[in-house]
Amino acid sequence: MRWLSFGPRGGERPGILVDDETVLDVAVRWPHWPRNWCGLLAEGLDREAARALAAGDFAGHHLRRRRDLLLAPPVPDPTKVIAVGRNYPSHAAEQRRAPSETPLLFAKAPSCLVGDGAEVIVPPFEGRPDYEAEMALVIGRVARDLPADRAREAIAGVTAINDVSGREAQFGDRQWFRGKSFDTFGPVGPWVVSLDAIGNPDDLGLRMLLNGDVRQAARTSEMTFGCAALVAWISAQLTLLPGDLIATGTPAGVGVFRDPPTFLQDGDRMEVDLEGVGTLRNRVRRPAR
Repeated sequence: MRWLSFGPRGGERPGILVDDETVLDVAVRWPHWPRNWCGLLAEGLDREAARALAAGDFAGHHLRRRRDLLLAPPVPDPTKVIAVGRNYPSHAAEQRRAPSETPLLFAKAPSCLVGDGAEVIVPPFEGRPDYEAEMALVIGRVARDLPADRAREAIAGVTAINDVSGREAQFGDRQWFRGKSFDTFGPVGPWVVSLDAIGNPDDLGLRMLLNGDVRQAARTSEMTFGCAALVAWISAQLTLLPGDLIATGTPAGVGVFRDPPTFLQDGDRMEVDLEGVGTLRNRVRRPAR
């Protein structure tokens, strides 16, 4: 199943892709269900929706044309966006650092999230904006102290995320939260693909294209810590809640470590392509300093 959210900020609605061009409006089909994916996941209604979709248990007036919808982040209101640093050996190597012995965690503010097609707006005081293509895990169940052999049970699905980073703030502050959390610095989507449909999330192709040129290319099998290991380790540190996002890390090729360094410019087209999910597309708007 592929699921998404649509509508303006504060008025997002949950939807499910029936096919590439048609969205089932969950709130119309099931008006008494929760109106967001955090609530739907918490009550296990994603499974009920999947059964209804497979059975064709919906009517024409429940459907919308995808091209008419403003896509929001698939989960617009997670309690947490947890990101993993240096989880690809190639990215550690381009920084001349060794891979971490345990997952290196940092946070992005949930308020930074935007959907497919939204502009990424660089604050005028940030001079070194950068891209990072990543796969994100969407948590579907409350998870605390899960063993590795059960950790996948907590994953509802996967999606693409662009961990846009203000390197001036990130390196100037000597900690990462501000530079990772500027408004619009968290494009995610375009939708979530459920874990049963994605196959093996630990072996998916991941690419970043900037203005059509491939800047990053890897497979998630290259990650130092795979999906189950990440969920198990993180859930031993803190409780994961339905809808929480885990950005699993980026491979080599980010702008700041290129020779010479390159940073995002006004009008740049960023595309994060994740095998089995699709392509997350966002343009950069960079006001003059």
